[in-house]
Amino acid sequence: MKKIELLSPAGDMETLKYAIHNGADAVYIGGKNFGARKFARNFTNEELISAFNYARLYGVKIYVTVNTIIFNDEVEEFLKYVEFLYENGVDALIMQDIGMIYYVKKCFQNLEVHASTQCHNHNDEGLKLMESLGVSRVVLDREMSLEDINKLDVPIEKEIFIHGALCVSYSGCCLFSSLNGNRSGNRGECVGACRLPYKLICNDKNIVTDGDYLLSTRELNTTKRLKEILDSKVDSLKIEGRMKSAFYVGFITHIYRMLIDKYYLGCEVKISDEDYLKIAKLFNRKFTEGYLFHDNIINIKSANHQGVRLGKTIYIDKKKIKIKLEDYINQEDAIRFSNSNLGMVINKLYNEKGLLVNHLDKGEILVIDNKINLKDKDIVLKTIDKRQEEEIANYEEKKIPVVFKVEAHIGNNLKITISDYKNEVTIMKSVVSKAINTKITNEDIKSKLAKLGNTCFILDNLVIDSDDDIFIRLSDINNARRELVNLLIDKRINSKKEVIKNTIKLPKVISKSKDNIKFHILVRNEQQLKVCLKYNIETIIVTDSLMYEKYKNKNNVYLRLPRVINNFMDYHNEKLVATELGAINKYPSHNSVISDYYLNVVNNCSINFLKSKNIKLITISPEVKEDNRLKSLDKDGVAIMLYGKMELMIMKYNPLKLFVDNYNYKIEKNKYYLKNKDNHLFRIIDNNNLTHLMHYKNLDEDINKYLNLGFRNFRIDFLDENEEDVEKLIKRYYSNYSDS
Repeated sequence: MKKIELLSPAGDMETLKYAIHNGADAVYIGGKNFGARKFARNFTNEELISAFNYARLYGVKIYVTVNTIIFNDEVEEFLKYVEFLYENGVDALIMQDIGMIYYVKKCFQNLEVHASTQCHNHNDEGLKLMESLGVSRVVLDREMSLEDINKLDVPIEKEIFIHGALCVSYSGCCLFSSLNGNRSGNRGECVGACRLPYKLICNDKNIVTDGDYLLSTRELNTTKRLKEILDSKVDSLKIEGRMKSAFYVGFITHIYRMLIDKYYLGCEVKISDEDYLKIAKLFNRKFTEGYLFHDNIINIKSANHQGVRLGKTIYIDKKKIKIKLEDYINQEDAIRFSNSNLGMVINKLYNEKGLLVNHLDKGEILVIDNKINLKDKDIVLKTIDKRQEEEIANYEEKKIPVVFKVEAHIGNNLKITISDYKNEVTIMKSVVSKAINTKITNEDIKSKLAKLGNTCFILDNLVIDSDDDIFIRLSDINNARRELVNLLIDKRINSKKEVIKNTIKLPKVISKSKDNIKFHILVRNEQQLKVCLKYNIETIIVTDSLMYEKYKNKNNVYLRLPRVINNFMDYHNEKLVATELGAINKYPSHNSVISDYYLNVVNNCSINFLKSKNIKLITISPEVKEDNRLKSLDKDGVAIMLYGKMELMIMKYNPLKLFVDNYNYKIEKNKYYLKNKDNHLFRIIDNNNLTHLMHYKNLDEDINKYLNLGFRNFRIDFLDENEEDVEKLIKRYYSNYSDS
């Protein structure tokens, strides 16, 4: 039976060791560049080599995240970095950029690549595309249920998240941080806009909600449903947390290792209440079993670590706070008061008599200094448990079982072999002689070879083939043991795949499009469409299938496909706009297909890949902003966004369903928004059970700037514009350029 992999995160070498010694089968880490956790500590190149060696020693795989989008000016550096990782024995790369996946697999054929969840992996067609590229594993969208996953029917490894932080947006489909905070989530720089407070607005009125954190997700925790996951088609279970502490990673890994081992031993897979509480103390924003099990994922009350309930305040003045304890407390623990959100580390704690102590038990009265100016009685939460952290720090190091084989025959050299059941090393020592006064017994040999305490090995078995009445210098056995251990360590560390490299040419830059100036306009209603039909618009994109059926005989009307596709329509000879990779795989051979900006195309490798799939027009990502990067892009059959409200997020979660009565009726009659602290209004659009969050402002670019950079295809998106607005904007763009 193939065992499911337990995959843990590590942001530094200490955390890597915690993960390995607490039972991870594989660990994913990032270097200083190209990883989707730019603000984690991450590994230098020298530290990466150390990490590879350490993990190989313990038989643990290392996957390196290179899962950001890559700009043209970074491609050569990126490929050199990939070559460095490959030559030093990385077990797999986790990648997002489709163009770089395409070229990396051409360059390094037997380098294993995993498609990051940033690739928006959620259907069979997308998985087929990845399989065709030579990708060996996909990290599935967190929005998929276990039923969805079990229906996937492509022979490619499937990895899911089982614990840790969630994104409210489909991964790889969020531009909120980039367009609203100038830090790209697709570049590992997310500002965490979903963790901020928002008001829910209907037209121009507030809707009362139970809390303000309308986009802030809970922490995923599947410990109570793990058996169902282990029974599924999943190959790897991933813990989120490259920015979490070593204590956190170690303990969460330990818990899931214990539960997985119980499953394979045929025992009940059940977490104890005590262990569940320990997880909550380490970190939680309230727990959810996620979309895997159709659970609520949002905690609208708070975006912070909730800890566990410690007690409640019974007295407050300007100097002291008294708390009735419902759990133990130690000096250096941290607490937070639930309603005020004020917190502190307890450097000094007093008992009810006012005496300084270092520990109090459940039921006692805790007295602390009111150094945070708390005014109101409150529920008290414990957010750091120092004693628990110290217990976690005392983990037992992993040991590798080995077998020694000894051949000791009089007149022959002593022969000793060590094996870890995969690798084997043998050395010869001095000639074995017949004992005169002192003979060496099997117990003597065992006592010397078993001295492995300060190494990574433990004696599992000893096989001795020897004559009677032999004499061997005990120092020879000791030296042999030390030499064999070092040789076996070297063999384990240096067990790398063969490096096979192909020389390929990167796509050439076509500095200027061969096209005449063309506009490609997205409309959302029939009135907007009718205005566009009056003009020489190259492509009119509709979002409604009924409108498409009505107007598809017009040569220039295309249907934009959904961003999440679970069931693919059997389209033939249609005009389609692909918004996710499954459609790129499914439709171009029998339809005219163009691609939307949602595919995160930012380099010529991705453009070249999509052209190889017969995509007629490629819209680049709005994340390419700098003139030099825009100038370096292939312009032939490539469009750039010129005008419109950009989509910041697409979510399976819908805040309107929680707070709007008669939702299905009212959604047709009203406009809904999220309002941030700066009073910016982000439009909420509900479509086919998906929630689209739009930017508060219109992109409105100078067409002449892009003409000077070589672009000739321009994309315009309309949202609420009326006929007059549409007419005015089209006329403006037609009149504001000179075709040079």
